[in-house]
Amino acid sequence: MERLLKLYRQWAGSEPANISKMAGAGSNREYYRITAKDSSTVVGVVGTSRDENHAFVYLSNHFTSRKLPVPKVLAVSDDEICYLQTDLGSCSLFDAISGGRNAGGRYTLNEKELLARTIRELPNIQIRGARELDFSNCYPQPEFDTNSVLFDLNYFKYCFLKPTDLDFHELKLEANFHLFAKDLTAEKCESFMYRDFQARNVMLDSEGNPLFIDFQGGRKGPFYYDLASFLWQASAKYPNKLRRELVYEYYNSLKNYTEVPSSRHFVERLSLFVLFRTLQVLGAYGFRGYYEQKKHFIDSIPPAIQNLRELLKLDCFPYPYMMDMLRRLTELPQFARIEQAAVNRADGYKVTDKNIYKAHPQDGPATFSKYDGKGPLVVHIYSFSYRKGIPEDPSGNGGGYVFDCRSTHNPGRYEPYKKLTGLDEPVIRFLEDDGEILTFLDSVYRLADAHVRRYMQRGFTSLMFCFGCTGGQHRSVYSAQHLAEHIHEKFGIEVEIIHREQGIHFELAAQKN
Repeated sequence: MERLLKLYRQWAGSEPANISKMAGAGSNREYYRITAKDSSTVVGVVGTSRDENHAFVYLSNHFTSRKLPVPKVLAVSDDEICYLQTDLGSCSLFDAISGGRNAGGRYTLNEKELLARTIRELPNIQIRGARELDFSNCYPQPEFDTNSVLFDLNYFKYCFLKPTDLDFHELKLEANFHLFAKDLTAEKCESFMYRDFQARNVMLDSEGNPLFIDFQGGRKGPFYYDLASFLWQASAKYPNKLRRELVYEYYNSLKNYTEVPSSRHFVERLSLFVLFRTLQVLGAYGFRGYYEQKKHFIDSIPPAIQNLRELLKLDCFPYPYMMDMLRRLTELPQFARIEQAAVNRADGYKVTDKNIYKAHPQDGPATFSKYDGKGPLVVHIYSFSYRKGIPEDPSGNGGGYVFDCRSTHNPGRYEPYKKLTGLDEPVIRFLEDDGEILTFLDSVYRLADAHVRRYMQRGFTSLMFCFGCTGGQHRSVYSAQHLAEHIHEKFGIEVEIIHREQGIHFELAAQKN
């Protein structure tokens, strides 16, 4: 602390009015907000590793010279143990999107826009930041290479895999690890790999523009790594649809800085790094959770295992023994309980194709109806006002479900929301912060999922859901819109949305197989 104060006095020419310790980061560096007598502030940093501090100072100076959005280094002690940097404030992207994260991945339009801005800015520091950069200053090594990949894969093996007591053939797994490492490093990259690109390391200015911090672990490497690290962070709970949108934003932004591969090649390479990053974080969670017994990391294991399950469904990785081992890993009893809990939350109850009666050709179909096998299914979803009556069913099959939203908290009772609808961000935030609408929709989702799945199995063509509230403006519109997006994302079928009282009518087209 005394050395930091001495550096500040030399730089400022006066004593500080106040100094306060800031929340700690993942490294051994300590951060202090130092306030001058005129109320201006800077951030003072005290580190234990000269090499790590040197990397940050060099990179910050280089990025600043290229006019990238990073903190500017103001002064450095002779031994490089202390330095001063500009204060980027206290608003991090992590905090700004906490509402969506705490709501289980239900991000508002404003939160999605902040994520999109960040992703669009990432290629700027990766590609422009790499130009004329002397990577020999990077810490702890200048480049992403085979050895660093194998280090992380073995970190996963020893800190996560072995403590589970899963039986595996170590030599076969090691052989697949080497193939995996070779593929990950197969393409020569001249970009700057941030290494620790996450929402906690992005600050926001007063207009919501991203500012980058904590890049001292960066090195030369593939740009796919940072995208995988950010979008597949387990605790962020980004829905698959949002991930796809942000990958698209990144890919289009990357075109502004460098020549890009075909979209197919890009996605294939990204998938490799998503798998690598998933194993890497499981290794970290294993060490911090199993060995150090830190609850945060233990709690992070279930969503990371779920990410791994989703990856295994792709069935596109050419490492047969490793993939078989990972499948067996996700099926272990301690992780199977996690999966079953996720199924229960998503579907309400287990739906199975098994039948207690054995089929016989003379029995005819298990269900018999003139409507069977017509397909494909189209789901019609309405919002409406009970004052104007329940919507009629144009298909002629008698309708479907009508849900009454009036038991939930009504934002229409408050002046700021009276002219808005359930499609507007302030209303969305009101409803989600209150939470009643989320509990209400959880039950709706379970019922709707089972019904849609069964209608698809039978080849029915039409299903209708209606949400009513007092004015057909806030709660019903929010509920109808979210059920429509939920069904479209989960089943990929055509969904027609009619917000009757708002005069809004549009379709979500069926996804191509």
